[in-house]
Amino acid sequence: MAAAEVLDAPAIPTLGNHVSGYLPRLRSNQGHYVASSSTGWMRPTPSDTPIEQMRKRFRDEGYVWIKNVIPREVVYDMREHYFSQFAHTGMLAPHTSPRDGIFNPSSDPTSHQGIGGVPVDSTNALLDAVHADPTYRSFLAHPSLRAFIRHFTGWEQERIVDRAMLRHNCPGSQSTGIHYDQYFLRDGDDEFLTAWVPIGDCAATGGGLMYLENSTSLGRDLESEFLKKAEHLPRQERIDAFNQYMAKDGFMSHDAVEFQGIHRENVGRWLVGDYEAGDVVFHNPWMVHAATKNEDALGRIRLASDLRFYEEGARLDPRWMKIWTHDDGL
Repeated sequence: MAAAEVLDAPAIPTLGNHVSGYLPRLRSNQGHYVASSSTGWMRPTPSDTPIEQMRKRFRDEGYVWIKNVIPREVVYDMREHYFSQFAHTGMLAPHTSPRDGIFNPSSDPTSHQGIGGVPVDSTNALLDAVHADPTYRSFLAHPSLRAFIRHFTGWEQERIVDRAMLRHNCPGSQSTGIHYDQYFLRDGDDEFLTAWVPIGDCAATGGGLMYLENSTSLGRDLESEFLKKAEHLPRQERIDAFNQYMAKDGFMSHDAVEFQGIHRENVGRWLVGDYEAGDVVFHNPWMVHAATKNEDALGRIRLASDLRFYEEGARLDPRWMKIWTHDDGL
């Protein structure tokens, strides 16, 4: 761990319950804040909820947010390990612990961007290393997570794609744009389960995911349109999330207000949660989502990992069966 002196700090608190009537002010990379009438809270689901209720919620809503899937301290151990790798870069506030992951307010956030932004060369080298790190690979295989996935899906055995990703998002930096997952994994079966794992507490305005309500059908329709436009292209271009019919950076938009307005007849509100370490949000391949702009009041860097699981025996996208590197073209 980092050798720098660290001031004693109180234990990291858990996030409180949602305040009745309060809605967070959300924004994406570009555009205005989302109007309160177009914002809502996601529904958290206790981990001891009957499994059929969990499955129904997932089918009906496109996602299910499960509380306390992974032990909280295990998650914070991973957070501490990750930010220890960046302690020498000036990313962290002086005299704070990597476990807390507090951004250095005197640093330029654009110099410390992670996946989803435009990392500098030195950050890319660190990101490549941490994705192959045995500590992270072990975290992905945590038995509590894997057991829950088998229980939830009914699969006898799950298979994770090797290209899992760790995304940090400093306050004020570029966050993940609007997308659905399937168009990144077109060369495999379209029935898979994404697990979004916040690695540390993440308030609604702290850079976590927001989901576009009732957007599963929209995702399917958009994918059909993209594939129809690209049907004349060579196969490798057709499955590419960056082909001529897709956005240049792989995202459909960076403006949550504009995107919601264009599709307002087919979708609902942008939904978000106050996520806690140990929680996992599962969503389907078509659910439209993005990260909020990190405007965390405590200056916390958002860290999360997105994982894709298939049932053993499914056809996997071979491009995603390699550990993530910054130059893999995906």
